[in-house]
Amino acid sequence: MASQKHIREYEALLTEARTATLLPTEERLLRPLLEAGADVVHPMSGHGIDDVALVSLGARSVVGVDYSPTAVASAQRRAHELGVPCHYLVAQMPNSTLDSGCADLIYTGKGALIWVDDLAAWLMELTRLLRPGGHLFIYEAHPLVPLWAWDTDEIRVRADRSYFARTNVNDTFPAHGAVERQNTLAELVMALVRGGFAIEHFAEHPEPFWRPDGAAAAAWDGRVPNSYSLLARMRDQGAGRDGGRF
Repeated sequence: MASQKHIREYEALLTEARTATLLPTEERLLRPLLEAGADVVHPMSGHGIDDVALVSLGARSVVGVDYSPTAVASAQRRAHELGVPCHYLVAQMPNSTLDSGCADLIYTGKGALIWVDDLAAWLMELTRLLRPGGHLFIYEAHPLVPLWAWDTDEIRVRADRSYFARTNVNDTFPAHGAVERQNTLAELVMALVRGGFAIEHFAEHPEPFWRPDGAAAAAWDGRVPNSYSLLARMRDQGAGRDGGRF
């Protein structure tokens, strides 16, 4: 099982967590929100390494939510060893089981959205968790990534993939056959707008947020998008669904 990697790689992840940092774009966008001592919720928190980095930037607390008891137990043990205010619970989104209005910031992405079956329901749960004026931050693989072949000589689009497909079968490391959900960028943006968010930052990036050791592909040479970052704020209820920024 994929979750067993959290046991096999525990010591390596502990070492990584001791000096964990976020990506430069993440730090630039999130530092002003975290320095005031924000309470953070991290849906689909996985190994929780980023949670330690969030605390280093000023988060008062981080609560990670993951469906895997193995991942949760390993992340909690690591947090105890490091003495950081990160706490983890087992829950299947969109039912986080957390109290309403418990978060100033929701941090997610880096392989999370591909497991979201119902984007609208997922966002509805996030809005329930956020305090008034709270923020949602996503750093995720670009929806075009499933189309890129891993050829090293030239960028090629896979003939067996479609940008508008609802799912794709991941036939590369580490998923090896997992069925991933797909949403276009337009679908994500419009779901956020309909959900009451005002988008404050949205950017596409040429670098993948992760690549297997030793692997190289022409699609990673800086010419096509491989990831995106998005920061959105909950609009004031008085502004209505059409108020605020797009």
